Formats: sequence, C-alpha cells, structure tokens
Amino acid sequence: MGKLFGTDGVRGVVGESLTPELALRLGRAIGAYFGKGSRVLVGRDVRVGGSMIKSAVIAGLLAEGVKVYDANLIPTPGLQYNVKEGPYDGGVMITASHNPPEYNGIKVIASDGIEVPREDEAIIEEYYFKGTGSSLAWRSYVYDPKVIEEAIDVYVNGILNALSPLPGVKKNHKVVVDCANSVGSLITPRVLRELGAQVRTINCNLDPLFPGREPEPTPDSLQEAAGLVKNVGASFGVGHDGDADRAIVIDDNGNVVWGDRTGAILSAYVAGYWKNLPSRVYTGVSSSIAVEDYLRPRGIEVVWTPVGSVVISRMIKRDGGAISGFEENGGYMHTPHQIVRDGAMKAALLLHLVDELGSLSSILGELPTYYPIKTKIPATREQALCAVDAVKEHYSSLRQVTIDGVKVFGEGFWILVRPSGTEPVVRIMLEAKTREEAERILGEVKSVVKNRCGVGE
Repeated sequence: MGKLFGTDGVRGVVGESLTPELALRLGRAIGAYFGKGSRVLVGRDVRVGGSMIKSAVIAGLLAEGVKVYDANLIPTPGLQYNVKEGPYDGGVMITASHNPPEYNGIKVIASDGIEVPREDEAIIEEYYFKGTGSSLAWRSYVYDPKVIEEAIDVYVNGILNALSPLPGVKKNHKVVVDCANSVGSLITPRVLRELGAQVRTINCNLDPLFPGREPEPTPDSLQEAAGLVKNVGASFGVGHDGDADRAIVIDDNGNVVWGDRTGAILSAYVAGYWKNLPSRVYTGVSSSIAVEDYLRPRGIEVVWTPVGSVVISRMIKRDGGAISGFEENGGYMHTPHQIVRDGAMKAALLLHLVDELGSLSSILGELPTYYPIKTKIPATREQALCAVDAVKEHYSSLRQVTIDGVKVFGEGFWILVRPSGTEPVVRIMLEAKTREEAERILGEVKSVVKNRCGVGE
C-alpha cells in the first residue's frame, strides 16, 4: 500500500502531485473514516488552489454522507479550536503551512482539535488506496455545506478568554506583526489590539502568491519586519507562517529569536499563573539544551520528543498534560487553551510577559548562550541510519536521547543527528559555547559518518 501522509498532513504541488482528483478521492477516504452522518468542519488558508482543493474534499465528504460545515479562510489553530469547542466530529484544513506558494495540502483534525494520530492516518490511506464509494440512496445527499461565519469570532474570543488568569496589560506597547500575506492577518493584529497594543502590520494583505516573503518565518525572511521593530521602537515582533500556527519572535533590539528560546521563557512565565499544570514541558529533540539549562533550575522538567508537532500534542494528551509544548521552528502550545501550535496565542502571551517582566531582550538574556550550526548531508535512508549508529557509538560515553535519531549531551555542547522525514539527507544540528568549538565538533561528526557510512565529501 502506498503512502500519502507526511510529517504534517498530505502535501504536494497544486496541479501536479496535488490534483482535484486526489483531493476528491482523499475526501471520500476521510469521509469513510469519520462515517456517515458525522459533522466535519472544513477551512483553508490563502494558498493557490485552496478553493479548488477544498471544494473537491467537500465533494468527497458529501459523497460519503458527511455533514460539512465551511469555515472558509481561517488559521489552522482557529479551525482546531472550533472543532474542539464546537459540535463537530472532526475537521479538515487545506494548507501547506510554511511550504513555498506552489504547494498546498490537506490536514485531518480529530474531534479533540489535534491532528489525527499516525495510526488513523494509516486507516485513511487504506480507504484511499483500496477505494471508497459508498452506495447511498439519493435522499442521503440532501446535505449542503453550511457556512460558519462566526468561526473567526469564536477563535478570537477563545484566546482572549483563555488569558483571564493573567493580569491586564497596563502599558502602551507597540508590536509588529508580519502575517506572511495569509490568514494570520485575520487574527493576530485583532487579538493584540483587543489587548491594548498598538499594532504595526507588514505583509498582512491576503495574497496567495506570498509576495512579501516566503511563508516560512526565518531570520532571513523576517529581516524587513526586524527593521520595522527597531524603527518604531516596538516591544517585540512576530512573524507567522502560511497558516499562522507558528510565530517566530523578534526582540526589541531587532534580533530574530528561535522558538525554543521563546518557548522556554513563556513556559516559565505561564507556570507562575497556571499552577495546577504538571511541572513539565515537551519539546522536540531539535531544541537547544539551553531550554533544559533554563527550566530545570526553575523546577520544570523537559521531556524530549521526536520531531513533529503532532507527536508532541499526542504525547502531552497521553501523559495527562503539561505546561506547554514547543518547537524551535516557532510552534508553541498553550495547553490550557488547546494542545496544538497557536501563533496568535503565543503573541498574546508574549505581550503579557513583556508588560509584566520588562524588555524581551533582557529576559532572553537570562538564557545560556550557545553557538548553533544546522546543516544536512545528502544520504540514502540506509546511510542516514548508519550515520545515527556511528554517532551513537562514537559518543557512547555521553548522555544520549535516541527517540528520533540520536541527540548527544556533552559538557557545554549538544549534537543531533537524524534522518530527514522529507528529503534524502541526514540532518546535523549542534550547539557549543563558541563558534570555534561548534565548528570543531561539526568536523568531528562529519569525519565519523564519512568513515563509517561513506556519507559526505
């Protein structure tokens, strides 16, 4: 049987690997999974082909007797919140998140608002490849999709209500929001203004071609927003991806900050107000050990997870909760609100944090400093697995986490070596206290995997 789902949904280039025919057939498979008479909320971001793909998925759902509700343009966490809080059995989001504009995708949401587990993705794939085609009497096709115009309001009010344990924002903060020309434009500026901030927007007009910048928020793509933060004297800035479930933060000095750093300081802040939560956070093995260095002295355990927000969400729910879940790519899960990445909620929490604790740069300055290196080497799957084994053996005397590749913890450094889930490469990430030490360790790792596995130059 073939494979459709990747790390986060089904994705492809519109008109090539992602066609209306595939979307229709997948819609029927999703409909068979939820079952006749189930209620499914469907939404999309602004991407090219979104209306076409959404219409095809809806047709497939209707053909299986599903009652369809259409939220239209909405961020992924907005759809997830509506599914969790509303009268729905599940949801389907049409998005390719941070991928380039020619891509779109299909993400399936369970009734709890979290993406369906991997084992359920396999069930949907089985329906897809075996073919579904329920024979329904004509009276079964009476359902027309119902437009849910209030979905955005439900989501915004949900964020604001979830912030009620925090003190009100007292100062007049300026905040820059880079919306990536997509659905974050509909939410984050509004939420921050409701909280009293002066919002300066950039790339907040809806445009499926993403003319302002690539839809993945990175230090390179957020340079214009970073300049605006400094020019207007903003307290901070945030940059969304295409479906606004992630937010990369810019501090008051115009520095773009990776999500594991902001995740750590937000978690410590949240723990002071939601004292009933288990004193632990969940983060992917790609996050820095600065997270552990910062949170452990504050009595907060760090649980390392495989890479992928779905994995983090499901682990938090399985284990009975946490303060938060977060990723270095900017995803942050405020669990009292919902156990999924939520870019607008992250921005709102940051506003409260800086209002109460002071400048973001000074708070981030409390984190240990490491010099990071991220690289990848072309490799087959077998070579990538060999590289993982080679690094495990070479650093066998050091603490290791082996849930997704191997993460090695040394004195003042860490190394992560893992096969990519999306391309034929082995990924290497590491941090050390100085650039020289980081480059020395990278050279050592490359030598180990080349000698053992024939990977690299």
